[in-house]
Amino acid sequence: MNEQFDPTIIGFTCNWCSYRAADLAGTARMKYAPNVRLIRMMCSGRLDPTFVLRAFSSGADGVMITGCHPGECHYIEQNYKALRRFMLLRRVIAGLGIEPERVKLVWASAAEGARFASETTAFVEEIRKLGPLSWMNNKTSPFILDPSSFETEEVPA
Repeated sequence: MNEQFDPTIIGFTCNWCSYRAADLAGTARMKYAPNVRLIRMMCSGRLDPTFVLRAFSSGADGVMITGCHPGECHYIEQNYKALRRFMLLRRVIAGLGIEPERVKLVWASAAEGARFASETTAFVEEIRKLGPLSWMNNKTSPFILDPSSFETEEVPA
C-alpha cells in the first residue's frame, strides 16, 4: 500500500489582510492544497503561542501564521510583535522536540490571493516531506506523564 501522507495544517490568519487573501484565492478559484484549517484572528499580533502548542498537541502536523506585511498592519506595529513571537516559538518548539520548520510565517496582503495559495501549497509539501508529527506519541515528550513514575504516599485516615 503506497498511501501519501495527508498533513493537517492549522492556519492562524489576520482578519484584515491574509484572511482576505485566502478569500480572494477561493473566489478567484485558485488551486491550492485543502489541508489548511483557517482560524481568523483580528491580528497576527494577537496570536498567543499557546495556541500553536495546542494545535500541535491536538494533532496538527504544521501551523501557518499569516498576517499583514510589516509596516502595513491595521494595528500599527502588531505584526512586528507576531514576528518576535514566531522567532521565539520556533526556538521553544525545537526544545520540545518538534522541528521548527513545522511553523511558518507568511506575510500576505488582501490583494495577494495568489501568494497565499502558493505559500499554502508549498508549506503542505514541506510538511509532507517531514512526515506526520509523532510528538505526542513519543514517550520522551515533556507533556506525556507516566503515572507510575510518581511516588505515592499513604495518608492516614
